[in-house]
Amino acid sequence: MIVEDLRYPIGRFKAVRDLSASDRKTLIAQIAAAPNEVRKAVAGMNDVQLDTPYRDGGWTVRQVVHHLADSHMNAYIRFKLAVTEEHPTIKPYDETAWARLPEAAGAPVDISLDLLESLHRRWVMFLDDLKPEDFRRTVNHPENGTMTLETILQLYAWHGRHHVAHITSLRKRKGW
Repeated sequence: MIVEDLRYPIGRFKAVRDLSASDRKTLIAQIAAAPNEVRKAVAGMNDVQLDTPYRDGGWTVRQVVHHLADSHMNAYIRFKLAVTEEHPTIKPYDETAWARLPEAAGAPVDISLDLLESLHRRWVMFLDDLKPEDFRRTVNHPENGTMTLETILQLYAWHGRHHVAHITSLRKRKGW
């Protein structure tokens, strides 16, 4: 019997080396689409549904939406650091602690949905201006070591789809 891993509804992240220009364009398009996909995923949900964990022991839908805004703000800053500094060390953060903060656990999701839309518009403008060699620039992640912007681009394109799938798979399981 196959047991679905609710933590990874689209599978675990796997980076690909040496992306083509077309691959990068596809990933940037996924980042551009993420805010609308998140908004569609939560459309019509009431507070009880928004406060339902996507899996046992997981974050609520509300926390997932606020986490996306938090995470993608950090990603945007990491990209800018990598382009403006030589191999900067980036600051990790405790995602779980951030998700437990009162505003992440209780604020209306529209706040983070609006933030994601503006952030992603700006981020995509930035990404579209990068040259192929810029994606080879690196950051030092204290927990993950050296990471290229090419890998980080893939990670955050996956990240948006990953969390949208948390929400949509919960809705499907619950019949919402």
